[in-house]
Amino acid sequence: MIPLAVICAVPLVVIAVTVLGAVVALATHLDAADLAAVMANEETLFAIGLSLRTSLVSLALALVLGIPAAHLLARHRFPGKAVLETLLDLPLVTPPLVAGVGLLFLLGRQSPVGGGLAALGIDLLFSPAGIILAQTYVAASIVVRTARTAFQEVEPAYAYMAWTLGLSPGWAFLLVEVPMAARGLATAAVLGWARALGEFGATLMLAGATRMRTETLPMAVYLNIASGETGLAVACALILLAIAFALLLVVQALSATRPGPRAA
Repeated sequence: MIPLAVICAVPLVVIAVTVLGAVVALATHLDAADLAAVMANEETLFAIGLSLRTSLVSLALALVLGIPAAHLLARHRFPGKAVLETLLDLPLVTPPLVAGVGLLFLLGRQSPVGGGLAALGIDLLFSPAGIILAQTYVAASIVVRTARTAFQEVEPAYAYMAWTLGLSPGWAFLLVEVPMAARGLATAAVLGWARALGEFGATLMLAGATRMRTETLPMAVYLNIASGETGLAVACALILLAIAFALLLVVQALSATRPGPRAA
């Protein structure tokens, strides 16, 4: 009889070989000299810079919005909580292109929200601001879900003890709960940043695909594949793969560390 471990190893090998094969196919498409030349291309450098700037701003917004929201969901029960949690998880399962269409209709000049913003001189669409909005939309859900789990793993007794020692709930949150959930919050930040860097569908709808204006790394891959510039497309794809791999290693390192102390 075939051991269960062997049976389970077969699909594991198939998945691993498929993933590795795709990475190797990309990595071997350009030789080192061509890759270095493409990496120094003005368009590639622009896409890298724009991706880093917008994704870091989006991450900051996602953390500012997501960490307090995650704490509320982890610590309190209220009517409609399950519905709200499902709503916040919706961006995780909705195709980003669909989310982008919804946000486009919400912020378009024909809508009350978009019309009101336009009257104030605020235009978020088809600009770097649209990129940040799209990235924040997808990153915030990951931050909320991961940070909520991090706060749930911290015993409420520590916060109660801090209250009895004179700290206000706000200071107990900042000085006790956040440090104790730091590993989980760091994981939330890394995953949120990775998701923001890789965002494409919603960005395409909200910011468009304009070279040297709204051209993030995923957008550069799309534009250059469409125009036949496979060298630039592959270079940008490899950059995204390298960043994603590095961020996943960070997540693995954070997950491997021992969790903080918990109350008995």
